[in-house]
Amino acid sequence: MTQTRVRDGSEYVAELLSLIEFAQEVAKPKAAYSVAFVTERDGDRIQIEGVWFTSQALAHNLETVERVFPFVATCGHEMDKAFSGKGDMLKEFWWDLIKTHLLSAANKHLINHLKGKFHLGKTATMHPGSGDAIVWPIEQQKDLFSLLYDVERELGIHLTESFLMVPNKTISGLLFPTETDFRSCKVCHRENCPSRHAPFDKDLWEEIKHG
Repeated sequence: MTQTRVRDGSEYVAELLSLIEFAQEVAKPKAAYSVAFVTERDGDRIQIEGVWFTSQALAHNLETVERVFPFVATCGHEMDKAFSGKGDMLKEFWWDLIKTHLLSAANKHLINHLKGKFHLGKTATMHPGSGDAIVWPIEQQKDLFSLLYDVERELGIHLTESFLMVPNKTISGLLFPTETDFRSCKVCHRENCPSRHAPFDKDLWEEIKHG
């Protein structure tokens, strides 16, 4: 109950459990991927299946990689459609937290599937818009989607004009084999980011920045 900020025995426990049960009824978390290959390299630009991406970090990480796995995972658009508690800040907070857990489950299932099916060893992922612009500009979200089958029709995911994904608890990116432990957080300067999973690595930042 820690994340929900509801203590055992609280008057809110029954209400929270009811919301979780409802989420279990309506939730349909989803994930999709494709198998793609690097087709050309040009400095900080890299081409995947004919689609060009400009990112020093991406080009650096895929320097010796040939096969990559574009992917998307989501809590499912059904969660937004089913929620009727708009305006109730506490219920909105709980619902958003439930969506986060659904996304995590979908993403974990996808990664385990990829590792098992393709006999992958150590892998890393990169996500458009994660961290500083030098890492991978969010504008290239649309280009990444072009490497996947119609995710809007099949999964109910769409991009806003500012390239954010809807539902909000959705992630997309590239998964690739690696010998090093790369995380976008390591080259992100946002000190107080609530999603940070690794400390900033100045040496790695300099290595990518100066190529």
